Amino acid sequence: MKYFLIAGSVVVLMASAPPANFIRHHNPLPAKVQKQDGWISLFDGKTTKGWHTYGKKEVGSAWKADDGTLHLTPSSTGGGDIVTDKEYTDFDLKLEWKISKNGNSGIMFLVKEDPKYKQPFYTGPEMQVLDNEGHPDGKIIKHRAGDLYDLISCSKETVKPVGDWNEAEIIVKNGDLKLFLNGYNVVHTTLWNEDWKKLVAGSKFKQWPEFATFKTGRIDLQDHGNEVWFRNIKIKPL
Repeated sequence: MKYFLIAGSVVVLMASAPPANFIRHHNPLPAKVQKQDGWISLFDGKTTKGWHTYGKKEVGSAWKADDGTLHLTPSSTGGGDIVTDKEYTDFDLKLEWKISKNGNSGIMFLVKEDPKYKQPFYTGPEMQVLDNEGHPDGKIIKHRAGDLYDLISCSKETVKPVGDWNEAEIIVKNGDLKLFLNGYNVVHTTLWNEDWKKLVAGSKFKQWPEFATFKTGRIDLQDHGNEVWFRNIKIKPL
């Protein structure tokens, strides 16, 4: 609401209502309040505690806790996706990300860590992190920022320009999946039913028969060979 003084009178200008698919889920709260409300911090802003490189015991040297962010500087050694030490079933995950120019990364979930799966994307779906304007994937439907990668496109593109922080949220509850980007519900679908199986069968993931079949798994931050930052990472088991 804004107020203007015109000819000695106060005129009130009402802000228009936000679109129906706009939901403000990201409200930073004091740590004490977050904990009381069931939120668990997945990043303390200072260390990589609680994470490890997929298939290994420690976090590789390419990932650093840097000025309150989890920062990936691509490297031929010490890189790779990092995953949470713990697994989660139903949850509400919130975090912020910033991508480098022409960059590509992702946030995977329900990832199953097992030696028989060489890569995390063999097992868990991904919310795409991308510079839509600079990376070649920006020209591919279902590969743009906020998409459920190679499965469902955003209902509305709300990604911010390179260099700006984006607020992402992933909610999984009893097979119901919602993705939010910068406050907007951009993807809503149901996991594991017949429609989901058809969706996977029509995607690049059809070559991995156990892809997106797990109901419990780890959160994954992707190393796609480009610089990327994550911060304010928290989860609420549902």
